[in-house]
Amino acid sequence: MSDLLALAAVDPRGVYATASALRDTGRPEERVLALRALGLAGKELGRLSEGVAHLREALRVAESAALPYAAAQVRMNLVGLLATSGDLDGALAAADAATPVLTGADADRLLANRAYVLARSGRVREVARIARTCTDPEVVVGLRINTGLAKTYAGRLGRGEADLRAALAVAERAGLRHQAAMVRHNLAFVAMRRGDLPRALTLYEEIEPELAGADERVHQLRIDRAEALIAARLPGEARTLLTDTVERLTAGGYRCDTADALLLLAHAELADGDPRAAAATARRAQEEFAGRTGLPAELVGLRARWADGDRSAGLLTAAEQAAERLARYGWASAADDARTLAGLVALAHGDHAHAERLLDRVGGGTVSARVAGLHATALLRLARGDRAGAAAAVRAGLRTVDEHAAALGAAELRGRAAGWAVELAELGLRLAAGPRALLVAAERARAIAGRPPAVRPPRDRRLGGLLAELRRVTAEVPDRPELLAAQARLEDTVRARCRRLSSSRDAVPGWGWLIPALTETLGERMFVEFIRVGAELVAVTLANGRCRRRSLGPYDPVRDDVRLLRFAVSRLARDPDGAPARSSLAATAKRLQTRLLDPLRVADRSVVLSPVGALHGLPWPALPSLADRPMTVVPSAAGWLRAMRTPPSRGHATLIAGPDLAHAEDEIAAVRAQHPRARVLTGPAATAETVERALDGAAVAHVAAHGVFRSGNALFSGLRLADGLLFTYDLEHLERSPRLLVLSACDAGRAEIYEGEAVIGMVTAALGFGTATVVAAVTPVGDAAARDLMTGFHERLAGGASPAGALARAPRSLSTLGFVCFGAGHGHA
Repeated sequence: MSDLLALAAVDPRGVYATASALRDTGRPEERVLALRALGLAGKELGRLSEGVAHLREALRVAESAALPYAAAQVRMNLVGLLATSGDLDGALAAADAATPVLTGADADRLLANRAYVLARSGRVREVARIARTCTDPEVVVGLRINTGLAKTYAGRLGRGEADLRAALAVAERAGLRHQAAMVRHNLAFVAMRRGDLPRALTLYEEIEPELAGADERVHQLRIDRAEALIAARLPGEARTLLTDTVERLTAGGYRCDTADALLLLAHAELADGDPRAAAATARRAQEEFAGRTGLPAELVGLRARWADGDRSAGLLTAAEQAAERLARYGWASAADDARTLAGLVALAHGDHAHAERLLDRVGGGTVSARVAGLHATALLRLARGDRAGAAAAVRAGLRTVDEHAAALGAAELRGRAAGWAVELAELGLRLAAGPRALLVAAERARAIAGRPPAVRPPRDRRLGGLLAELRRVTAEVPDRPELLAAQARLEDTVRARCRRLSSSRDAVPGWGWLIPALTETLGERMFVEFIRVGAELVAVTLANGRCRRRSLGPYDPVRDDVRLLRFAVSRLARDPDGAPARSSLAATAKRLQTRLLDPLRVADRSVVLSPVGALHGLPWPALPSLADRPMTVVPSAAGWLRAMRTPPSRGHATLIAGPDLAHAEDEIAAVRAQHPRARVLTGPAATAETVERALDGAAVAHVAAHGVFRSGNALFSGLRLADGLLFTYDLEHLERSPRLLVLSACDAGRAEIYEGEAVIGMVTAALGFGTATVVAAVTPVGDAAARDLMTGFHERLAGGASPAGALARAPRSLSTLGFVCFGAGHGHA
């Protein structure tokens, strides 16, 4: 019978069924044991109120039968369930009543349960001071988990991890599989707090199946996974996960876990740009929390007030008081957040000395906390007239984000990570004195997401299998809409798999090399980087060693004109003779020419353009002065230099035609005249697997196919082949990317722009993995006209022209204005 108690966390459904059959039979001692097992199993199954009721019945049976030790054991179990339900005072009272009675292993278990209540009460320092020697392995694991988490919350991540690893060793030696899974869950939490998101996300994904059937544990894991999603700057995903989890926890009566979930939901809403929703959710969390544990929720409410424009003295006082109370109860990172907030409010009031006292006490913590502290420090120094000191703080903050992004193997996560640097990067641009400093400041920020890993991730066969299955399902969805749910699940699984990738890259030792290297490589060409400084758009040009800054006026009208131009070009792809579209194209292109290019004094030079924001989607050849000018588009100056250093390739040529495209095979036949030894894949032979093999190591690869752009996750964009889409994700499987990649497909050059100017799409994925030049369309294009343009392009390429020169000189109609050269562009293909 006593085995039921040990199995309640491992097999709660089985224990519940067995104990239900025994609860009304046997001696009082046996009934108490059965009711205790029902209580513990009910907690694991998400029926907390029912579990508490079973334990209270067990206590009545024990007391009626004059079984004081059994009654104390029931109270020992009640401690954990009452704490989870939010009744922390009742839990401590039960612990106090049981303490004089229990001995041996039971006393140790009670101590572990008391530590859990203290942690829930916010008394993390008291938990960390628990030093009693225990002999029961299960109790030792519980105590080590609680002390490890207490130290983690106090900011002592190394010591917290050491406690958890010790707990894991005990659990594994004792064969406590369920407890070992719980420890690994908490090790994932430590990894997340340290900023090792790939490790955290990997552990969460691996552990959840091990906790199947234990609903409470699964909910707790999902809460922590949501915190990792917030740290990865994916607050929308976190909100969805937490909203569902809150509903389930509320239904189960798990008040403390509900409070934790609400607290994180408020964080997610704040990170998602919804401070009013965050403030309301934070108030709900405070209502659910008991006593001192409501402090983190109070802090989220204060941050929401700041985000909503509050700069009052009352906010300053409240933030300072919150910081002191958080520090007193051991929440070091949260205390630093509160001090940073208070420092910002003091700075807004012009009280520099007060702000400095507050910010001097801010320590390390998470990436977001360190960046926020350095941003506040930079603002303080700037307010005091110390521009050099402010710039140093900005550089330190950007370096912090860059180091964080460097460990992320997934392009999506690196792109999201750049968002942590937005405010710092904007301040760095404001501080830049002169065009060279402005260019370097912009490049420093763009490098966070733009610098690829030092080593391509190893081939992941599991990911390859998932992409193949997604390809099959996606191809069937038009005829079988009931597969949409399966498609969504597969996409979630692919994203989760990719987010597990870790990476590394060399740190940038400094940026003094950039402009000399750029000047030398440019030759007679002009480099132009468009930059947003506040609401204004500026351009920094570099030509013949001279760097100039040009003010181009407000950004918003340019953004609006880019949208109009894209619309006109897209309409002309379908109807090249449409008079309204032609008229709109001419007028809009003229305005953009006047705003963007005329002030630059390009003369007759070839150009390298590095856009910003909406300009990444601009069909540049539509602008009059670029119609027949060799030009290439790059995410950054450093990215262009990297592409220009791509070594020549002696590889093969690959020509590929996708299905259901009227002129695709004609286009491939015409291009083949310039590449007679090319590997050609058309019709049923052009499957994703064969195409991947043909692309690998190619010197020149040309794909004529339907293109599909996925707004919201550009990495699921792709090219339609015989068996479905070749996704952007698939390009990561290539060991050697084609040196020149030509994508004769609608929208294949489109990209998604994250906060921080991270550019995510098929083109940037190819460039990041070693392709020197990509030719692709940022809009829809006409099929027949694309065939003619590509024929001319390859003829000129074979005649010795660079890719940028060949594209500029090939005959182009209005329905192919969307084709743009990306990457190196210049030099031989």
